[in-house]
Amino acid sequence: MAKQGASPGLRPYLPKDAATLAALFRESIEALAAEDYDPDQREAWASAADDEAAFASRLSGTLTIVALVSGEIAGFASLKDNNLLDMLYVHPEFAGQGVGSALADAIEKLAGARGTKTLTVEASDVARDFFAARGYVAQSRNTVTIAGEWLGNTTMTKELAGPPAASGPH
Repeated sequence: MAKQGASPGLRPYLPKDAATLAALFRESIEALAAEDYDPDQREAWASAADDEAAFASRLSGTLTIVALVSGEIAGFASLKDNNLLDMLYVHPEFAGQGVGSALADAIEKLAGARGTKTLTVEASDVARDFFAARGYVAQSRNTVTIAGEWLGNTTMTKELAGPPAASGPH
């Protein structure tokens, strides 16, 4: 189970992870979003994982990384089109233990290494403060409809350092 202070290991998403990540997605929303979204909103949001094949396709269509703590999947994050932090979810047992930060660090480094100057995230109300603490700046407040429910989120951006400059003459 969860171990305090364990530094997560990161690895690429594998197709065999789909069911585990779909369950983690749902558990994260149900447990961690309870203060910001009502039960109907959380159910609508979590329903994105109901179609496991579509969820797996979404994960494989992005650069998705998985965080492991003591061999157990603790979270995941995905980078879409090199400039959108599309998903970042942490299992409730590992919340507040650095898993989200490790995943965000990795996504930001990957995006920067791919030449992205500005990384965007559609931050849920749950995650808005997490991203603000990492230097993301709110650009707009949004209302989205998911499975017939209205949910609020905030478009936030962060300026990234570019890839290291090549040294020497060209």
